[in-house]
Amino acid sequence: QVQLVESGGGSVQSGGSLRLSCAASGYATSDYYMGWFRQAPGKEREGVAAIGRDGDTAYPDSVKDRFTISQDISRNTLYLQINSLKPEDTAMYYCAQLRPSGGMTAVRALRAMTSRLFADWGQGTQVTVSS
Repeated sequence: QVQLVESGGGSVQSGGSLRLSCAASGYATSDYYMGWFRQAPGKEREGVAAIGRDGDTAYPDSVKDRFTISQDISRNTLYLQINSLKPEDTAMYYCAQLRPSGGMTAVRALRAMTSRLFADWGQGTQVTVSS
């Protein structure tokens, strides 16, 4: 059974940094596309980072150059390094594991991860950025 547990969220000032972690159990993160998405109150879910089995990554323009996704295969843990935080980054951040799907790419994973039809999610960790 897939289990994803996020940690590392918190309250920071604009310009600060955070590193989110996602501990996975029940499978090896390196065998699947993994990612992070966020959801702010009243807004749609937004995929913010994805990583594939070959290490290919994808980010939307809104976070490119500020967010970095990585994984420690030995720890079966996914990370999201967030730098230069902005108030608009305030949201609940979720870790996602994409279910196997033909033709998946890191770019496609950004969208697919936001649907429970295609991914399993953790419980989320809150990130709050004050100006």
